[in-house]
Amino acid sequence: MNPALLLLLIGVPLLASALSVLITSRTVDRVLLLAAPSFVGIFGVVLLFVHQHEPVLAHSVGGYVPGLAIPFVSDTFTALMLVLTSATAIASCIFLITTGEDQYRFVPALILMMLTGVYGALLTGDLFNFFVFVEVMVLPAYALIAVTGTWRRLGVGRMYVMVNLLTSTILLIGVGFVYGATGTVNIAVLAEMGAPTGQGALAIGVVLFALIIKAGGAPFHGWLVRSYPNTSAGMMSLFSGLHSKVALYAIYRIYTTMYGEPAAWVNVIVIIALASIIIGSLSGIGQNRVRNVLAFQMTSGVGHILLGVVLLTSTALGAGAFYMVHHMITMSGLLLIMGAVEQTYGSGSFKKLTGLAGRERWATILMVLGLFSLIGLPPTSGLWGKVGLITAATGSGDALGWWLVAAIVIGAVISLLTLQRMWRNTFWGPPMQTYRPDSAETGRAPAEPIPNSVRIPARLLVPGTIMIGVSVAIFVYPEPLFEITARAAAGLLDHSAYIEAVTTP
Repeated sequence: MNPALLLLLIGVPLLASALSVLITSRTVDRVLLLAAPSFVGIFGVVLLFVHQHEPVLAHSVGGYVPGLAIPFVSDTFTALMLVLTSATAIASCIFLITTGEDQYRFVPALILMMLTGVYGALLTGDLFNFFVFVEVMVLPAYALIAVTGTWRRLGVGRMYVMVNLLTSTILLIGVGFVYGATGTVNIAVLAEMGAPTGQGALAIGVVLFALIIKAGGAPFHGWLVRSYPNTSAGMMSLFSGLHSKVALYAIYRIYTTMYGEPAAWVNVIVIIALASIIIGSLSGIGQNRVRNVLAFQMTSGVGHILLGVVLLTSTALGAGAFYMVHHMITMSGLLLIMGAVEQTYGSGSFKKLTGLAGRERWATILMVLGLFSLIGLPPTSGLWGKVGLITAATGSGDALGWWLVAAIVIGAVISLLTLQRMWRNTFWGPPMQTYRPDSAETGRAPAEPIPNSVRIPARLLVPGTIMIGVSVAIFVYPEPLFEITARAAAGLLDHSAYIEAVTTP
């Protein structure tokens, strides 16, 4: 395959964004909104097959000298993330189209611009251009997070902007430090230099610190769990599958490139990973809205994914990549299912939802499977995700591995209790009632139960069904994904093909 074709993965969604602005047609907007990520997703699948015999593809933009040019690079890990982010975007956009949220002016264009930033961040082999594409990804989110959701979205939108502006500043400072200490921001050239020391190590540490904040790892997760649940479920699904996962992808890419073995300061990442797992699992107990609980589960997922770079073995990186796949699919599915519930019943609050299991059988089945996947129970992808991490941790042969196993098991138990409380307050219990506006003041009995005619429309459950179905399919037949994540891990640890592809004219 001609490596120059990689530019299409950025050019197509960027062109689609421009056309969405210029052509004011709802039909055109919807076609572009689904066509652009579908094109990139299909291209990503093709790349997965190409990388079986050609490990790395690289293109230097404009034909400049390798090492100085802006490189766009794809390997197995990149291709996998292109497929995953595109699948999440497609499912989320189908839901947004179904609910009519895509009709807001410029929403399709903003989403397509955000996808341009996502794909660029995944493909670039240059730290400064990674920063540029991250900003292209984040800037549309400043508007999207305030478009739909609760009224609190306006307040949390300001917080989201402030935190991300500060984090982006830290990231840019870190990239500047890397250039000042090493003379380059090209990832392949940095890999040739070996493990950084002194100022170089400090500079890389600043970059990774900014990325951990953007990923939503504890104790820097407050912005995520406050902002995401207050936008709409479709937007939250889109953000959960794109923003934090791009940051985690970059952590995997940069850390494995710089260090062939755990860094001297790896204990900092250990603490962040363990804190994310426990705090994310535990904090949901105090929440009273379903999507608030799921937001804390996102933080817990960040901790699990970081275990791959903590151990930095082929098995651990493969398990971490597998867990990232599982978490993106499962979280998107759960959020879209709850979005369907909120669209039909007007709320995701524990106080207003009860007895859903007796009314919404299909949504209940999907929710059970999704929650099982978060905990790590069969028949879902979550089982293989946690088994893989536990296997990698026990294979480390030291005390740290058993501490990590303990954290995974304790986190799963706490998540079980947290999600059980959520289940009891929403899907279990007596039938939902319609209350008179003055019933709280007069003490009069509630009105009759909600009519049986009120049901979640089947079309609203289609995106969530697809994502949860993929999770179950991975459980039934995990071998192809195991093989892909193993290849991705091998490519992260062996930089020779990556360096050769980027630096050779």
